[in-house]
Amino acid sequence: MFVAASAGLAWACLSAPRIALADDTPNPCDALKRIVAAAPDGFTSLRPDDGKAVAQPYGSDAQCAAKAGTYSCTWTKGANAGSAADALQGVAADIAACLPDATHDQNSAGRQHFYIGARGQRTQITAATAGAGKLTLAVSGK
Repeated sequence: MFVAASAGLAWACLSAPRIALADDTPNPCDALKRIVAAAPDGFTSLRPDDGKAVAQPYGSDAQCAAKAGTYSCTWTKGANAGSAADALQGVAADIAACLPDATHDQNSAGRQHFYIGARGQRTQITAATAGAGKLTLAVSGK
């Protein structure tokens, strides 16, 4: 009887529609680490969707691409993200928390800049506002 009940429960779990849980949300840290790790190869290993998780807590329409040694994303600030400056501070906090080896050398209302690595081999990370309701993230490496 126990085996039959277990089998029935297992079948019900496998056949039920998947419920989205908070844990299913893409992780900005994983995305940031993947982007920075791809800097030495010119971001050739990245897809446009790889950066969307960085923007997702602050907007849902991120457009990302690699071009000329830079991986960049631009998105519209979401309604729940506060002002563009608030959203930018949130992105900067994510960068600082996710990349503890990064040096934060510029902190202004419109631009946040970090770098990782020694001079001449640095990966640059810039988050900025781009107009009233847009944000950008640009990661470039040498």
